[in-house]
Amino acid sequence: MAVPPPCRPLAYLCLALSMSLVGSYVALSKPLAAVFPVFLLTWLRFGMGSLAMLHWLRRPAAEPRLTRQTRGLLFLQALLGNFLFTVCMIYGVSLTSASTAGVVMASIPACVALMSWLFLREQVAPRTWLAVACAVAGIALFALSASPAGATATSAASTPHAAWLGWALLLAASACEGAYSVIGKKLTGSLAPRRITALINLWGLALATPAGLWWALRFDFSGVTGGMWLLLLFYALAACMWSVWLWMTGLQAVPAAQAGVFTVLLPVGAALVGVLVLGERFTAVQLLAFGIALASVVLATLPARSGSRPAPTTLKADDR
Repeated sequence: MAVPPPCRPLAYLCLALSMSLVGSYVALSKPLAAVFPVFLLTWLRFGMGSLAMLHWLRRPAAEPRLTRQTRGLLFLQALLGNFLFTVCMIYGVSLTSASTAGVVMASIPACVALMSWLFLREQVAPRTWLAVACAVAGIALFALSASPAGATATSAASTPHAAWLGWALLLAASACEGAYSVIGKKLTGSLAPRRITALINLWGLALATPAGLWWALRFDFSGVTGGMWLLLLFYALAACMWSVWLWMTGLQAVPAAQAGVFTVLLPVGAALVGVLVLGERFTAVQLLAFGIALASVVLATLPARSGSRPAPTTLKADDR
């Protein structure tokens, strides 16, 4: 029995809040990565998330038992969307800069649209492709307008070879995020968002535990301040619990390609954290870039004309 999806406006709100949260913790992962080794940070994140979601693991009475295919999809989503996305994103940002990450991650809406067309056989409307183009153009323009500062940060922090590795890792993170959305769309046809969130986080914890334990035995936890622990707690809950549950809830009612446009709010959220928390300032070009990027969300969510609205993706029982 499928979980009843939310209404479209509520689904759009869930998707927007999810990506805004992701943007905030992407920005805040930089100071955390300066204190914790990446694999230890990843393991602590999944561990805290698992403790917070123990009560979400219980299977509802109306939910079907997990099939072999569903278990495989849960593992793949955890591997790509949780574990590898986290590792590639944190390492990529540490080797480059926030502006570089913005340029590369502007490709996420296009990745989601292409993968949903290829693997879910979704009919992507022309307006959705236009929204994807606006999303990519807006975020790329914003990131490029900030490139002088970003270039300085990159040259000071790493060699040219490390910078190229950072670009490759960020591109891999974008591909992982695209796969995460497409797999999530398939899973929401048979599982509740909360159970998906808890199960893929548990898989993420299992994947991160070997390297995480190795680093934990060699790390001096006494040097971590109370403020940094609080920041880590927010990062863990936002990354493992809140943003994933909101995204899965939104995917119940919105096609994956259309939902992918909302990933434009990831770099927007990261930039807002920079302004509100880190004291950065917007230029006129950056404000224009954000206007173009946010226009993509408006294009993707405007009601379709009568008779032209695409039907949402549905799954047959044997596809689950």
